[in-house]
Amino acid sequence: MENSVIPITNFQLAFTFILVFITGAISSFLKLGLLKPLIWGTIRSFVQLTLIGYALTYIFQINNLWLIILIITTMCYIASRAAVKRTPNVSDYPTVLAFLSLVASTYLVGTIVTTLIISPDPWYSAQIAIPIFGMILGNSMNGIALSLDRLYLEARARASEIEAMLTFGATPWEAIQTSVREAIGAGMTPTINSLMVVGLVSLPGMMTGQILGGVDPREAVRYQIVVMLMVAAAVAIGCLILVVLSYKRLFNKDGGLQSFVLSSRK
Repeated sequence: MENSVIPITNFQLAFTFILVFITGAISSFLKLGLLKPLIWGTIRSFVQLTLIGYALTYIFQINNLWLIILIITTMCYIASRAAVKRTPNVSDYPTVLAFLSLVASTYLVGTIVTTLIISPDPWYSAQIAIPIFGMILGNSMNGIALSLDRLYLEARARASEIEAMLTFGATPWEAIQTSVREAIGAGMTPTINSLMVVGLVSLPGMMTGQILGGVDPREAVRYQIVVMLMVAAAVAIGCLILVVLSYKRLFNKDGGLQSFVLSSRK
């Protein structure tokens, strides 16, 4: 197998707008109201990815540890804000808690992968660290958003049960445990589902990209296994930290449920 990447010219790249046209036509035909977000999302994707392509070329050449840490931490902050915005059942949630959970899970799992499993030289190689941490963040962001939203939804649905347990002397943690388990499970479910069907139903992005780049499929599979398992670990840790940090906000100083738990957000 020839180990080379087939280049995509600007002219060939322009043909991708055919795909956008097809998606937009479906949205318009079914009156989904998604045409404007689709166009705006396409423009943003094109601009953001083009800029990051040039930026990463420069960052890879510098390969400075502190610059890499700054970039990854900034990515964690952006991801935490995006995650909070994806929780329709949660209002006025402090971004700092989502940020702390993402920082903890991302740096823990990412460091293990880069230092013990892939082991580049140097271990903080920007060409390895930034893509690895980025993949972790992208999946963890979705996981914690699902967990947080499910925690509040479950707390509202089980409000009577929780209040009854509190009345009989249960602590807030004892009363909310069922909701906590459901929330963490909800955050991890998409990742678990992906583990079940990877290789049978889908060929994930990293593996596909390496194969298209000419890498031996067997080597690409090894990297994909690492990616899938690191994502599962990061999502589990992130969801656990966020839910543990968040459940106390559902209770007041006296140990009773907050009033906003009982009101549904429309």
